[in-house]
Formats: sequence, C-alpha cells, structure tokens
Amino acid sequence: MNKGKLNGKVAVVTGASKGIGAAIANEFANEGATVVINYASAKEDADRIVDEITKRGGQAVAVQANVAKKADVERLFSAAKKAFGKIDILVNNAGVYASRLLKRSPRSNSTECSM
Repeated sequence: MNKGKLNGKVAVVTGASKGIGAAIANEFANEGATVVINYASAKEDADRIVDEITKRGGQAVAVQANVAKKADVERLFSAAKKAFGKIDILVNNAGVYASRLLKRSPRSNSTECSM
C-alpha cells in the first residue's frame, strides 16, 4: 500500500459500503490509512471494499452498525479500537433519510418555492 500522508492512521468511515463513502475509504487507504468500513445493511458491498483495500496491501475491516442507534455506534467504535487499537479519523458520511415518493408525501413535508 502507498505510504502517504495518512500512514499509521486509523479511519472510521460511516456509510462506506458504496458511493461517496466507499470512495473516501479507498482514497484514505491509498494514502496509507487503515480503514474501518461501516455499513448498515450492505454487507456484500462492504466486504468488497475491504477486499479491494486488502488486495492492494492495505488494512481494512467491515463493521455493521446503524448510526441512528446509540448502541450500534458504541459497538462500531469498540470494534474499531479492538481491531486496530485506536481511532484517529472519523468521516461521518452515513445519512439517515426517509425514502418517500413526493406524490405520497404529506404536504407538511414539502417546501414551497415561488419565483
């Protein structure tokens, strides 16, 4: 793995199984960081990111936790410290959102704009 500016650092990236979180995790690994890949439900995607990092010589582990739940967050940090001894960096990338069709959303959930 590349010895970069994050060499020796341990990073926890929430929501790192896909999208922006996965890109952040991969870039941190490229810069030498050991990465904790957090996921809520996409275990296969998280395992794929870990595999990509370890095949390039980096260190990574996937940890399931729903960041909307305090007990899960505590378990995430505990697992990270158990695996790597410390946490230097936290990227709070995970988002909690309600997925609804606009058509079915109550009017109180929308914002009106006028020009």
